[in-house]
Amino acid sequence: MDALRDTVDLGEQVQYIVIKYGDEKYGIPIKYIDNIVKMQQVTRIPKADAFLKGVLNIRGEIVPVVSMRIRMEMEEDEITDNTCILILRPDDADLFGIIVDAVDRVLTLGAKQIENVKPDPTRKDANFVSGVGKYEEGLVSILDMDALSLERAENEQRQRP
Repeated sequence: MDALRDTVDLGEQVQYIVIKYGDEKYGIPIKYIDNIVKMQQVTRIPKADAFLKGVLNIRGEIVPVVSMRIRMEMEEDEITDNTCILILRPDDADLFGIIVDAVDRVLTLGAKQIENVKPDPTRKDANFVSGVGKYEEGLVSILDMDALSLERAENEQRQRP
C-alpha cells in the first residue's frame, strides 16, 4: 500500500516559529529562537531610537528589545494578553528581543515550499522578508535574520538625514 502513495520531495526541511503582526504572518527559523517571554516592562534607554523600546535582563544578560512594527513602519505596538517578546540569537551576534503581537505556531517547510521574493517598494516590510512560504492554510513571509539584526538597524538610523 505504501508503494502506491505519492511522495513529494520538499527539499531540506526547516522549522519556523510563526509570529503575527495584525493579520500578517511571519516566520523565523526556530534555530534563532533563544526564548519566548511574556510581555513585560522593559527598561527604557534615554535618547534611543524610537524602535528600541528598552532592555531586559535575561539570565543575567542585558538584552535590547526592538519594536519591529516601528522598524517596518507599521502602527505602534498594541500590548494585549498575546503580546510577547521573542529573544533571538542570530549567528555571530548578540541576543536581542523583538516584540510580537502573538506566536501562532511552529511550522515545518521544505525548501521547495519557499519562494524568494523581489523587493516590493509598496510593502513596508519588504526589506525584512527573504521569501514566502506556502502551506495548507496560506502564506507566511520568512523574515531575513540579517535584516532584523540590531546592528543593521543602528546603521540604517545613522544613514538617515
